[in-house]
Amino acid sequence: MTSIKNSVALVTGGSRGLGKALVEELYARGAAKVYATARDPRGVTHPDAVPLALEVTDPRSVEAAAEQAQDVTLLVNNAGISLGARSFLDAPLDDVRREFEANFYGPLLVTRAFVPIVERNGGGHLLNVHSVLSWIGLAGSYSATKAALWSQTNSLRLELAPRGIGVTGLHVGYIDTDMAADVDAPKSTPPGRRRARARRRGGRGVRGAGGRHQPAGEGGSVRRPGGALSAAGRLTPAGPRRRPGGALAPRSRKNGMRRRGRSR
Repeated sequence: MTSIKNSVALVTGGSRGLGKALVEELYARGAAKVYATARDPRGVTHPDAVPLALEVTDPRSVEAAAEQAQDVTLLVNNAGISLGARSFLDAPLDDVRREFEANFYGPLLVTRAFVPIVERNGGGHLLNVHSVLSWIGLAGSYSATKAALWSQTNSLRLELAPRGIGVTGLHVGYIDTDMAADVDAPKSTPPGRRRARARRRGGRGVRGAGGRHQPAGEGGSVRRPGGALSAAGRLTPAGPRRRPGGALAPRSRKNGMRRRGRSR
């Protein structure tokens, strides 16, 4: 297993949504440094995060980011988009291509650029953020891009193991972020938001795994988003993880699932 404590992480799409929550959680679990990337790094608000400009579909941008982050040991491919191309028969083909560029080829470009860096730094871990929609074809090309990324992750796990790099796939359900703003279904709440709510309640605590009420900010007490970050502050190299509560339930199938042009 890869320890988060004292690691140097890079989170793509780290300025908002799940990416922002992952940045916060990495610091909460002892990461020494976290690069938070965004198309416009001015959107990165975490006081300790290192803002880094990155457009994952642009090879030159990826190369420039890798040049500036030579100490990375933990890479999180989180950035992604949903353009609402839910019908393969009717959606604009350009939208389908753009989703694949961002959700499949983007993580591949970033991984190719950073694997030599992680290996040179003694090995580490790669976390690819998938979706339960990769199992269920409700979202058209978005589902297809996440299924393809899942397959990429499985292949990379085999390819990178001899190089000292573990690989984990994180299958997330609906999360209370901008990307799922139009979803009428139960959503999990990023840990950073839970801690903020707890602080507004006067530090009375948050619900830990199993529903136990525990002190806010206590190590291991905050449930991880989608199950990737373990209570011990480690990343496991096993296969894809389900979020708490399991896979998407049939009653969660709602129209208008994604607002056009949403990104993480």
